Amino acid sequence: MQANLEILEGLGRRFDISVPMDQLEAEVQSRLKRMARNVRMDGFRPGKAPLSAVARVHGPGVRQDVLGETLQARFGEAVQAHQLKVAGYPRFEAKPSEAAAGMIFSASFEVYPDVAIGALGDGKLSRPVVEVGEADVAKTLDILRKQRQTFAPADRAAQEGDLVRFDFEGKVDGVPFEGGKAEGFGAVIGEGRLLKDFEQNLVGVSAGERKAFDVAFPADYAARELAGKTARFEIRVQDVQAPVLPPLDADFARMLGIEDGDLDKLKAEVKTNLEREVTRRIKGKMKEQAMELLLGNSTLDVPKSLVAMETERLMKMTEADMQQRGVQTMKLSADMFTGQAERRVRLGLILAEIVQKNTLAAQPEQLHALIEEQAQSYEEPEQVVQWYLQNPERMQEIESLALEENVVAWVAGQAQVEDVTTSFDELMGRA
Repeated sequence: MQANLEILEGLGRRFDISVPMDQLEAEVQSRLKRMARNVRMDGFRPGKAPLSAVARVHGPGVRQDVLGETLQARFGEAVQAHQLKVAGYPRFEAKPSEAAAGMIFSASFEVYPDVAIGALGDGKLSRPVVEVGEADVAKTLDILRKQRQTFAPADRAAQEGDLVRFDFEGKVDGVPFEGGKAEGFGAVIGEGRLLKDFEQNLVGVSAGERKAFDVAFPADYAARELAGKTARFEIRVQDVQAPVLPPLDADFARMLGIEDGDLDKLKAEVKTNLEREVTRRIKGKMKEQAMELLLGNSTLDVPKSLVAMETERLMKMTEADMQQRGVQTMKLSADMFTGQAERRVRLGLILAEIVQKNTLAAQPEQLHALIEEQAQSYEEPEQVVQWYLQNPERMQEIESLALEENVVAWVAGQAQVEDVTTSFDELMGRA
């Protein structure tokens, strides 16, 4: 076997691999003979078909299998001989050959790049410093109460937060359209469930009132037949209902899992949950900054084959997610994902280089701590811990998370980190 290495553009490499015909055919015949002992073929008892008949029916498939396995084996030997790290999969192509004793194939592939991590000393990271206070707990309790609010009839005009029930009919250029008519439809003003033009016209209406108004559909509206058009709506208000929040009492505490109804315990639990979310958000912001710093200070060529594989993976994930959510599957283009895929591959190569060179492998105690941290968000944390420990795929996700945390800590040790006092609402993006 001969395998000559050719250096192509960028990370591209190519082997010319010679496959001796005598070895190939010897293996094909050996497999056909073994197959003939048990194969079932019409007109013959099991295992009694002549070798010529078995070869006629199964020979092409067996030969293709042997050739594929031989090429992979020869390719592996050549890669090892040249001490290469192959990125992705090779592409084999037959080459014209006058030699009757063998066939020649070219194996085109890419290798992993050299990754150069630049100095990070001038890089700056902002680390939010957040203290969860009583006001944050009180605001969260108000949100929890609002999530469990009920509605009661109100003898007044509708205002922000009210539930309005009404009949409506819409027309475009005087013509009704699909989905443009309903009776007893309910919407809470301010929730954003309706188009802004429609919702604004509900403010101030009263039970029994009739009203007509125009609504402009945005150009990117989901129903394409309405996109960019203006519809005339007529509504009849059935009733207006005002929100009623549950009182902050023992019953409310029990509703949220505090068995004895102790409000102080509820507030303590809410604060613990907020602090856990603060920690998660701070980690996320530090990670985002660290990754951007690494991307901007690293030099490497990105294997096109890995980008193509990641693009395909992202497309399949998106299609599966759309199907799961019941969204009509649209035709997805690879161009929609190439940029994201290239970034993910580039970042993955950078992280792998840093982990290897700085011995940042995840430690068992770190993995267990991360699992415990994830489990605390659930009612039965011990069951969640066991679920992680018994699931190799989930454990791999935890290990990836640990490696990312190790890299972020390493970057923070190299760069300039400024602690910035931040309010809880600012961290949550609500300020």
